[in-house]
Amino acid sequence: MQNSRKFALIDRRALLLGAATLACGGSRAFAQEPGFQAFVQSLWPAAQAAGVSREVFDVAAQSLTPEPAVLQKPAAQSEFTVSIPAYVAGAATTSRVARGRALVSELTHMLRQLEQRNGVTGEILVAILGIESNFGVATGGADVLRVLATLAWKGHMTQKLSEEYVAGLVLLQQGVPRHRLRGSWAGAMGMPQFMPSAYLKFAASFAGGAAPDIWSSQPDALASIASFLQKSGWNPALPWGVETRLPQGFDFAAFDMDFAQFRALGFAAANGEALPQSGPASLYMPAGASGPAFLITDNFEVIRQYNTSDAYALAVGILADRIAGAATPLTPWPKVTPLTTTQCKELQQALTRLGFYHGTIDGKLGRVARNAVHAFQLSVGMRPADGLATKAVLERLRGG
Repeated sequence: MQNSRKFALIDRRALLLGAATLACGGSRAFAQEPGFQAFVQSLWPAAQAAGVSREVFDVAAQSLTPEPAVLQKPAAQSEFTVSIPAYVAGAATTSRVARGRALVSELTHMLRQLEQRNGVTGEILVAILGIESNFGVATGGADVLRVLATLAWKGHMTQKLSEEYVAGLVLLQQGVPRHRLRGSWAGAMGMPQFMPSAYLKFAASFAGGAAPDIWSSQPDALASIASFLQKSGWNPALPWGVETRLPQGFDFAAFDMDFAQFRALGFAAANGEALPQSGPASLYMPAGASGPAFLITDNFEVIRQYNTSDAYALAVGILADRIAGAATPLTPWPKVTPLTTTQCKELQQALTRLGFYHGTIDGKLGRVARNAVHAFQLSVGMRPADGLATKAVLERLRGG
């Protein structure tokens, strides 16, 4: 398995943490705080270097005011705060599966063309469209330049968000109408919820020729998602993952192996079909050893570049499988109580002190943290060593 690459869609979850900690006092006090226009004007050298004319810069900046509400958003998103079973249940609903199937049927010819071009199945593309914007219905109405400038001015990711603001100006310079730059409170635009920089890198027109329209064209939105995944390393020879059954007597010693090695140990697909012949895979038990188990591939990590949450990537994969007609997962979900963000940070800090974790202390438990938990469980004899961060693991870390 490859480690997560630098993702081109800015980590929208990180914005929430900074926004919530900086919100204070109410909109009146915020509006009186000086410096916003001075900050916006300070971005001119970067905009000029990116090819933005002074006229485009000034027209965009002259009427720009801060958006106080953007700094008062909740401190976390559901994919990082609810249990994975609950998140998947909310993302891969019966109604969403039905709408996804209807869209795949309606756009069969187009989706086949995209699969031939980019190697990504139509069900994956439709699943991402469904989760990101409810198939293009919920794209957001915030002024992208306004919220990006506000977050860059008062947030904790000033450089990255300033770059996104400049990327938005580049879109204007290239002829994208100002009214098009509307989206989520974090600056994500259109049906695929692309940040401005992601649009510049990955947006694609299905028919070619015209500028990609990710705001009102489903074909362009789906072509852009396919472009993102392909350019991020999608391997058309592998699925995103396969639900599996753990063989009797499995010792949980290794999670990362080739499919051939997993088969040799007695692993099989939960639905009775054959596992892929070869390719790197990683055993992933999102609710622990008593719940569904998956052999995930590098394509799972590609989906995580769209959104860094394991819950999100799993929901996309499961929704895509269900749209394709599979009953996934076959193993029932056990009851899972997730650690709080504070507890997750404590766990990361403890694992860091012991030399097991070498990632960011951010309260987000992805593959790096999961492997660290697994290694700790093995080192102290906790069984099953399933990599699940639980209160029992945290208590053991506190005691040791």
